[in-house]
Amino acid sequence: MSQPLAERLRPRTLDEYIGQKHLVGEGAILRKMIESGRIPSFLLWGPPGVGKTTLAQIIANTLDTPFYTLSAINSGVKDVREVIEQAKKSQFFNTKSPILFIDEIHRFSKSQQDSLLNAVETGVITLIGATTENPSFEVIRPLLSRCQVYVLQSLDKDDLIELAHRAVTQDIILKERNIELQETNALLRFSGGDARKLLNILDLVTGADVSDKIVITDKLVTERLQENPAAYDKGGEMHYDIISAFIKSIRGSDPDAAIYWLARMVAGGEDPKFIARRLVISAAEDIGLANPNALLLANACFDTLQKIGWPEGRIVLAEATVYLATSPKSNSAYMAIDEAIALVNETGNLPVPLHLRNAPTKLMKELDYGKNYKYAHSFENNFVQQDYVPKEIKGRQFWKPQQNASESKIVEWLKKLWKDRY
Repeated sequence: MSQPLAERLRPRTLDEYIGQKHLVGEGAILRKMIESGRIPSFLLWGPPGVGKTTLAQIIANTLDTPFYTLSAINSGVKDVREVIEQAKKSQFFNTKSPILFIDEIHRFSKSQQDSLLNAVETGVITLIGATTENPSFEVIRPLLSRCQVYVLQSLDKDDLIELAHRAVTQDIILKERNIELQETNALLRFSGGDARKLLNILDLVTGADVSDKIVITDKLVTERLQENPAAYDKGGEMHYDIISAFIKSIRGSDPDAAIYWLARMVAGGEDPKFIARRLVISAAEDIGLANPNALLLANACFDTLQKIGWPEGRIVLAEATVYLATSPKSNSAYMAIDEAIALVNETGNLPVPLHLRNAPTKLMKELDYGKNYKYAHSFENNFVQQDYVPKEIKGRQFWKPQQNASESKIVEWLKKLWKDRY
């Protein structure tokens, strides 16, 4: 039985590698390090099928360095320690550190990640980790601080079309067949920026056809995939479209639609933590101050999900989804921070007014740090009017309350305190 097309076409050198030009294109940071012959430990963060594993293998081949690989799915602390011991034994004076590649490093537990720390810090191994999850959430801080993080992007249209043409013209099997890429829209849509998925679809479409000539059209690709629903990863293929529909249904206050899209993700094997994170973001971005309890409930959903696991976790996700979808909506806090950041970028580092500065030393007091500051708790209602921003932006309003019961109460209180300001 022949290898899958994706494996047969796996690049062996940087010049064969498609995509990620910001990292490995001419003059890019990773390419420079590889060409210099020395690389630090780093993490490759990006969606499935964008070349994380391939890039690690190319680096090992280019540097002619011992290359160990572990998958976080089926490796434990014992496996990590065995690799580290082998790496120590292979070290000689002035030799390059062996590379340890860990696929799906976000699945490693804290103890497994702890077991890597000393070897990474002392240079016994050079760690390359691949993850589809944000390392800030999934990788322990001591390990993260010892590694650079490089972000890989989904392949764009030009990258995928180049890959498809390479497959039909250079693959040892496909180049012997008469294959015409007449249409590519369906190939691009179903692959979703995933190179491996695109090649798997090509494999499926061409493998099922024994004709002398194969003309690949959008209709042909769609029909073959409908006939073979397991031919591609449903959770990955529609990953971004479905999460977008899910969040927009919550934002649109349609609990039935939101539950439907949640069910699609659950049935498709989506990572529950990914869904829970998006609920937390939605609670802050879309519900916001119209119902501050939404953020508390979304965070409780995330915490509970990690405590009880699956499949009961689906109930917790459903409760949070319905609550958020049926809550009043406001993006006033979201708009406020973006407007304030835009002003900061425009005006730079304006000085903090003297009366708002701390004065822990005698010199600072002599320079009027803290002078004339009014302590709010010393006044009626624990409030006193004074300026809290640099004079250059005095009177600038960032938070603009929206029409909902919760923010209306806030405005009433602020008007009582600030009079005409709100």
